[in-house]
Amino acid sequence: MKRVHVICEGQTEEEFVRHLLIPALLEKQIHLLPSCIGKVGHKGGNVSLPRLALDLRVRLLRDQSCYCTTLFDYYGLPTDFPGKAAGESISDISDKHAGIIRSLSQWAEDAFGIQTAKRFIPYVQMYEFEGLLFSEPMVLANALDCSHSTSEFQQIRADFLTPEWINDSPSTAPSKRIAKLFPPYDKPEHPLFAALDMGLDTIRKECLLFDNWVKQLEGLGTEGEH
Repeated sequence: MKRVHVICEGQTEEEFVRHLLIPALLEKQIHLLPSCIGKVGHKGGNVSLPRLALDLRVRLLRDQSCYCTTLFDYYGLPTDFPGKAAGESISDISDKHAGIIRSLSQWAEDAFGIQTAKRFIPYVQMYEFEGLLFSEPMVLANALDCSHSTSEFQQIRADFLTPEWINDSPSTAPSKRIAKLFPPYDKPEHPLFAALDMGLDTIRKECLLFDNWVKQLEGLGTEGEH
């Protein structure tokens, strides 16, 4: 059984990992351990490189057999985060995502050494966790008890190549769009209910960057023990 610490941006991501990813990955002999970024009393939000470095140091250096990954929103990353500034000039979502993952991997090698960095699997959700919820707009609307707005949710999805292309504008990011159609939108309950209703398989089918990350984690189950 491989242990993988999942450093989450906030409670929404942590609950998503706990309720959807943990059961699926246990079948592959992967034990996910989610927690919000930061120290006790200052958990979640405000993703920054110093906070990530501290969390990784505690996990990767104290336990030489564990892995670490991340579940952060691209939308909220600070401009000085590895790969973020360079990504602003890249329009293709796959290229933008690959760039920030490469930059984070290189940063980890520089900070912790090549051998330790091999146990770090960086992941950033494009552009925001709520983008995943547009994998099935009708289910999203029903889960929010907002079925009268189903057509609006479907139109948002239809305007983009995949749910992960839904953009990072402060007014049109996925969570902003949901809140506009459903003002009572509240984390983490509403996004968790919607994700549970549509299921992990649907999300993986629609969101290929997310799916590739899950495949990476699944692949750890076939590697030899340290």
